[in-house]
Amino acid sequence: MTDITVRPATPDDATTILQFITELAIFEKAEHEVLTSVELIQQTLFSTDAKAHALICENDGKAIGFAVYFYNYSTWQGKYGLYLEDLYVAPDARRSGAGKALFKALAKIAAANNCGRFEWSVLDWNTPAIKFYQALGAQAKTEWIGYRLTEPQIVALAAQAE
Repeated sequence: MTDITVRPATPDDATTILQFITELAIFEKAEHEVLTSVELIQQTLFSTDAKAHALICENDGKAIGFAVYFYNYSTWQGKYGLYLEDLYVAPDARRSGAGKALFKALAKIAAANNCGRFEWSVLDWNTPAIKFYQALGAQAKTEWIGYRLTEPQIVALAAQAE
């Protein structure tokens, strides 16, 4: 029998979080895109003005997964939403209930903060994740297309405002 728990991450988890981020990037075939470090994770997730938060999932006290989330805002609802940036469970811990435990913890946080939405994105080829999300009752968004500006594009656009 396993003892799966989910807790808020602490600065001492930064190395573990970086390991999980790297493993997730390898799975998504994008390891070369990981630019963060333990120091940046400590600064951005655990400083007094942190805009994002993290959870650690453990089995018998051993970290087996994580989730990083932040709040967004729905002008139409007049409520905050919870956006799941990343969720990862180590391969040997999959199908143990860890992913569901993380989602339940996130839903509890969203409910406690009166969030009108709990959203995330998934790569279109990640069939196991898509099936898992559907089993939770999640529905794919079909009418919205995501767009992104990367840091160089942000800097260039910001410079035009000066």
